Amino acid sequence: MPEIPTTMQAMVLTRHGGLDAYEWHEDWPVPIPGDRELLIRVGACGLNNTDVNTRTGWYSSSVTGATDGTASGDPEATDPGWGGAPIDFPRIQGADVVGRVVAVGERTDPSFIGKRVMLDAWLRDWSASATPEVIGYLGSERDGGFAQYVTADPRGLLVVDSPLSDAELATFQCSFTTAEGMLARAAVALGDTVLVPGASGGVGGALVQLAKRRGARVIAMAGEDKHDAVRALGADRLLPRTPDDLRGALADEKITVVADVVGGPLWPDLIDVLERGGRYACSGAIAGPVVAFDLRRFYLRDLTFLGSTVIPTHILADIVTYIERGELRPALAATYPLRELRAAQEAFLAKKHTGNIVVIP
Repeated sequence: MPEIPTTMQAMVLTRHGGLDAYEWHEDWPVPIPGDRELLIRVGACGLNNTDVNTRTGWYSSSVTGATDGTASGDPEATDPGWGGAPIDFPRIQGADVVGRVVAVGERTDPSFIGKRVMLDAWLRDWSASATPEVIGYLGSERDGGFAQYVTADPRGLLVVDSPLSDAELATFQCSFTTAEGMLARAAVALGDTVLVPGASGGVGGALVQLAKRRGARVIAMAGEDKHDAVRALGADRLLPRTPDDLRGALADEKITVVADVVGGPLWPDLIDVLERGGRYACSGAIAGPVVAFDLRRFYLRDLTFLGSTVIPTHILADIVTYIERGELRPALAATYPLRELRAAQEAFLAKKHTGNIVVIP
């Protein structure tokens, strides 16, 4: 293995704010793995809404609006972290890490060295119980992959055997584990018809693939210029991103599940189209978190609402298994050098792409 340097390149978040809150460093200290940790040379790291939300402080309940950087409010008025606690700065973001292990701590199995791995972004207290408690998120409560090196607990990673490139593998972790977590909570199976708003995004596209893998019929909502790309992921039917009459467009369908990361003004219509006894699973609100909710729509039709954030420990292992079997396809929209992270996030926020954007250290 090559000698490990003492400094590295890193994009460092210095505070909540706009893209100017990032600082580029050529001489950031390489992290030193603890006794029960590994050091990973980052090969690629995917971008996600979580990066934007953490940077802008969108998780604060005082902030309202979309996650595209136009939301308003004071993120410092209430705790702006995803788990209700403030973020410590400086912080290196980046949750979708793919790379190779280059060193291990004194009490860590050296056979990990040289292995290509994907990281579980959830930081867990492995001593807590058989189901470890979550104590943080990579790139939020601990430095992540927007750098050349990152440390990790070996219990929070999976070795990957795949011909896919690092950049292609970096499209899976956050998007696909989020999607699989939603579908598992909603018990999606053969016979379901799943409506997926925002199907051209990372999680939306993952929902399409994974719902089809479970045997469901999938109706995807996306900009019409992206329909061909979403259809290629397996969608059975395509609708516009914001139909004028969603109920009318779906009059001939029985929607049993809505898998939503969009929210916003369209939200009441998504609830209206659910069949009696239907399930609504949510893991995001990119179009806005504050929605109009008529309780009568909820209880008179026996609906089930499912929030989905923290995934069970087996979900990433399941996704890696699907990847290794060739059951999933990466949707790599673009790659950027890490030093161009600001431009990569601008492209991510413009939402003109289909799939995932990845940075390469």
